[in-house]
Amino acid sequence: MKRAELWVGGALVATVVAMALLSFVWTPFDPTAVGSGTRLAAPGWPHLLGTDHMGIDTFSRILAGARSALYVGIIAVGIAALVGVPLGLATAWLPRWASEIVMRGIDVAYAFPALLLAILLAGVFGGSTETAMIAIGVATIPAFIRVTRAGALSVLSADYVLAARASGTPVPAIAARHVLPNVAHLIGVQASVSFAMAILAEAALSYLGLGTPPTVPSWGRMLGDAQTYLVSHPLQAVWPGLAIAAAVLGFNMVGDGLRDFLDPKLREVA
Repeated sequence: MKRAELWVGGALVATVVAMALLSFVWTPFDPTAVGSGTRLAAPGWPHLLGTDHMGIDTFSRILAGARSALYVGIIAVGIAALVGVPLGLATAWLPRWASEIVMRGIDVAYAFPALLLAILLAGVFGGSTETAMIAIGVATIPAFIRVTRAGALSVLSADYVLAARASGTPVPAIAARHVLPNVAHLIGVQASVSFAMAILAEAALSYLGLGTPPTVPSWGRMLGDAQTYLVSHPLQAVWPGLAIAAAVLGFNMVGDGLRDFLDPKLREVA
């Protein structure tokens, strides 16, 4: 059952990645060309998913939108991991009282929503893909710190780590040889879940007009454009909604599957 979840999630993620890669070399129509077909055309040939209110092919926009979603997710999660993992390791080595003080500050930062931070940054620097990536990445840093610190504390109490510390092994060497390999599965699971959150947050920001600009295909922007025609042409909202749901579900299922597959305790239970 657990492996089935991992396989299904992997298939959904692979589909999204394949769509993004395909959009680099081929789309049925130009995803930014206004008037490439009849406005609000129903699904059929040659527009497989119909066209939007500007006559742009919906299927082409869905393909190109996958590229935008993955781009934001990769950069946002990369920022969060590159900052959060080292800070989590460093926090685990602090004295207990100092570590608790730092973590209370991290808890406050963790409670600050990524969407609100993005809105604040958009108000200062203007709405853009870069603003969305930075805001989502910064807001996700506390999650990586907490996960890395919790895993590192468990590893640091192991006998082999205590022996390495007693023998005078430098802290960076202990972190690289013993701690990181044993918390990698936790970081991987957090990265997968954060990727799903980043895609959802980017879609929300684009829907509000604070994320990806109108000239770049985005699933959230497509939802925002479709709300005017929700009653008369509901499929305009269905297609990007399904794309967002599939991507978010896929990355969440991959995260859950990896957690169950890589954690020895959970694997024994399964």
